[in-house]
Amino acid sequence: MTHSSQQDRLCAIVRERSFSNDREITLASGRKSWLYFNMKPTMMDPEGAHLIAELIVDKLQGEQVDYVGGLEMGAVPIVSFVAPASFQRDAEHPVRAFFVRKAAKGHGTQQRIEGLTGDESLTGKRVVMVEDVTTTGGSVINAIQEVRALGAEVLKVVTILDRQEGAREALADIDVPLDPVLTADMFPKPA
Repeated sequence: MTHSSQQDRLCAIVRERSFSNDREITLASGRKSWLYFNMKPTMMDPEGAHLIAELIVDKLQGEQVDYVGGLEMGAVPIVSFVAPASFQRDAEHPVRAFFVRKAAKGHGTQQRIEGLTGDESLTGKRVVMVEDVTTTGGSVINAIQEVRALGAEVLKVVTILDRQEGAREALADIDVPLDPVLTADMFPKPA
């Protein structure tokens, strides 16, 4: 299956499982919208998960990425299937995964970054951040700040769906490009 046909098929799955435009919804950003995307049903679908992983791994090619990471909860399944897909694509240079907690746990090591061993560090590592749905970019920018504070270089953000409501511009302000798999303009507007 070509990249374009994979993207078309993912778009069809999102329309079927994760998209609605029949009522106004309040988004995590606080904005109201008639276009609503809940990517969890698509991410939990076997074909949807496979296509997301393949399309994101395509976007990592040539970037010399060490890690893929993102903010809980949306990024956890994404990094969990992108890492093995990267191994399947290139077993000599797979991409490791982590996620950023919204807040440190009140027990254990009380870290915000999960998935690294005690010997691993993000210092000097090349990282691509992932997200399920991007609106204003606020959530992923928070995660980027945490990762940069640990010494990582954030190459870009790959999102399954860019709602096209300011995230690209907000990320550009911190010198991080946005590279979406799908965009909101690929979906029907409410009648």
